[in-house]
Amino acid sequence: MNDHEKQLRIDLAACYRLVALHGWSDLVFTHISARIPGPEHHFLINPYGMLFDEITASSLVKVDQQGNKLDDSPYPVNPAGFTIHSCIHAAREDVGCVLHTHTRAGVAVSAQKAGVLPISQQSTFVLSSLAYHDYEGVAVREDEKPRLQQDLGHATFYMLRNHGLLTVGPTVADAFLAMYAFETTCQIQVAAQAGGAELVHIPQPIVDGIGQALKVQGVGGALVWPALLRKLDRLDPGYRQ
Repeated sequence: MNDHEKQLRIDLAACYRLVALHGWSDLVFTHISARIPGPEHHFLINPYGMLFDEITASSLVKVDQQGNKLDDSPYPVNPAGFTIHSCIHAAREDVGCVLHTHTRAGVAVSAQKAGVLPISQQSTFVLSSLAYHDYEGVAVREDEKPRLQQDLGHATFYMLRNHGLLTVGPTVADAFLAMYAFETTCQIQVAAQAGGAELVHIPQPIVDGIGQALKVQGVGGALVWPALLRKLDRLDPGYRQ
């Protein structure tokens, strides 16, 4: 294992711990993956059966594009997790990390016909690069892969209808920060709708210009990631093992 893979394992294990810390995990039933650079297209994913706050750098499972385990792990790989993650990694060379959640707010908004509404600053970040995929049942069928790839396109934020949220990024940090914005957007939307009052929508020209505004602001995963790792280290540095 080279130094790059060691650091990637630490970052991905940290991401699992952060997802658990923020209350986004679904026991053992969702997944985050990170691509290992190289022509083999191998990637790391969680050992199916471990809670997210148990995952460590060394416990992550390395798999190939056929779902074969390349590590000596007693745990299997989630079949649905492999289907979703393998097809995205295969289609998007720019993606280093894929993060998928089943949160209540995320699933609630994914079940709404209108999807994400432009009612918060956070929602404008999401709407600047959002795609949707209709629910086809538990994602274990090979024939769904081309539709998952086509619907995602070049987007960063991916709403899986009646299922949950997914983000991609060049790094683990970027995918995590994108999910933070996505989850917050959904929580705000559900809370605003629960208030029962008429909602104020942000004008479309402002939504359309958010991409340039984000470039000026310089928002990226690298900005916040070191601070998040420091927080984890204060709580429990065991994820690094």
